[in-house]
Amino acid sequence: MIKAGIVGGTGYTGVELLRLLAKHPDVRLQAITSRSEAGMKVSDMFPSLRGRVDIEFVAPSADALSGCDVVFFATPNGIAMKEAKALLDAGIRVIDLAADFRIRDVGVWEKWYGMRHACPELLEDAVYGLPEVNREKIAKANLVANPGCYPTAVQLGFLPLVEAGLVDTDHLIADAKSGVSGAGKKAETGFLFSEASDNFKAYGVAGHRHLPEIRQGLSIAAGKQVGLTFVPHLTPLIRGIHATLYARLTGDADLQQLYEKRYGGECFVDVMPAGSHPETRSVRGGNVCRIAVHRPQDSGTVVVLSVIDNLVKGAAGQAVQNMNIMFGLQEASGIDIVPLLP
Repeated sequence: MIKAGIVGGTGYTGVELLRLLAKHPDVRLQAITSRSEAGMKVSDMFPSLRGRVDIEFVAPSADALSGCDVVFFATPNGIAMKEAKALLDAGIRVIDLAADFRIRDVGVWEKWYGMRHACPELLEDAVYGLPEVNREKIAKANLVANPGCYPTAVQLGFLPLVEAGLVDTDHLIADAKSGVSGAGKKAETGFLFSEASDNFKAYGVAGHRHLPEIRQGLSIAAGKQVGLTFVPHLTPLIRGIHATLYARLTGDADLQQLYEKRYGGECFVDVMPAGSHPETRSVRGGNVCRIAVHRPQDSGTVVVLSVIDNLVKGAAGQAVQNMNIMFGLQEASGIDIVPLLP
């Protein structure tokens, strides 16, 4: 039985981790930390976990996490990089759901996240946790950088084309939309119900911090630096990401067959039949990315539609998927969940 700890268990990704791990057949929840809620029963804060999680929040400390085999950081950016080394030195494996270890170039990371990196020496050892790309490395990793939500949807959508060298990688376009839970559990005016409901807007057009992460992954796949225009949007949804991806074809191939072959063995990527239009509600609560590939009017443009639940495949579910791989478990264990509908 794997003993798991969660640092920062009160946010949206934290409670999603609790939901998934509470029923995982090979996991025992050892410790859930929170500075502000120490001493409170987890189920008192999250009634949905009554009868499933019976422990209390504890204050963050090395002692609280010392009995764990793996620790998940469901914390804001900048926390895991200060605490991961001590856990790793103690033989505890770490999965960071924030961005502290995703970008290999420390200068690029510091530019986009606006702070000095506390342990750049760990970046070389951190494995980027996109299982569909790095499964073998994840299996051997002690430190996994869980991908961001937008980067997961965008990379999975583009990868078959980029890997096959079939598109102009200097001019990729990702037009992506996210529900408000993607911003985390924080009190900001823009995320109030009366602000976000019945509204739709773009943001971060000049540059979003997920841009270098996406560009890094696609550049590795292409074998050269790619050019990417990435425009995120906020939608009046709680959960869900819809990425509409555009590229100019430079070669000819059966695109449907290309995608079906690339993801044929993947348990959490569903390539839909030709002509399909995946919806965010089809993945809500599930750890799956649904993809459809189109070539409108048989033109030289390919359009890929990629949808995920930002809190599951875009965060907590993918983190559990990575844990399963790290500990040699069935990859779908605990996360083979049918999405919710309606």
